[in-house]
Amino acid sequence: MACDLRYRNAGNEALLNLIPKQPGRALDCGCGAGDNARLLSGRGWKVTGITINPDEQRAAEEFCEAVHLGDLTSGLPFAQDGVYDLVLLSHVLEHIPEPAGLLAEARRVVADDGLVAVALPNVLHYKQRAKFLRGQFEYTQTGVMDATHLRFFTFDTAHKLVSENGFEVVAALPHGGLPWWRLRNVLPANVTSQLDRWAARQRPNLLCRQAIFLARPCRRRAA
Repeated sequence: MACDLRYRNAGNEALLNLIPKQPGRALDCGCGAGDNARLLSGRGWKVTGITINPDEQRAAEEFCEAVHLGDLTSGLPFAQDGVYDLVLLSHVLEHIPEPAGLLAEARRVVADDGLVAVALPNVLHYKQRAKFLRGQFEYTQTGVMDATHLRFFTFDTAHKLVSENGFEVVAALPHGGLPWWRLRNVLPANVTSQLDRWAARQRPNLLCRQAIFLARPCRRRAA
């Protein structure tokens, strides 16, 4: 039987580039076939992964110290409190019935001085809005309307989700840009990239494809 590596991709470099360069222990939740783990391990991180797919588990083992097979809706029972310097949630929370529950688990297993990196697709990106305006609401195999998505977010509601569940957002990136169409192939890349970043920050709910956040756990109050 051929392996079903549905969530193999090039990794989320836009998210990973926000993470400080000092490596440590990382937990990649929903690690897929290990694409983000490959990039993290290449930067010196010691990565543990978790996926629900046995084929992905076997593929990810090449880049992880350990890969657990499990359902994230059941939490992270294998992980001790405060053991990770980084918890990665790249396009994961939209697949979870109760994202706040997984964020609570991330808060539990990340060190007090650690970081949680979150990426979520923006359902109100201008291309998706155009489909809605044409009366199209159809699920697809991948993308923002992935048939396995249970929750939908904008940049603003994604920020709210993270900040209201035990974290302080220390970096926020609306990753996307302007609809350049063919002009992107004509204009200098440094010009279009700078304008993309500026425009996405001005209208994140319209122009960003993914909402990216780096957050640290809020200090626990003394009993």
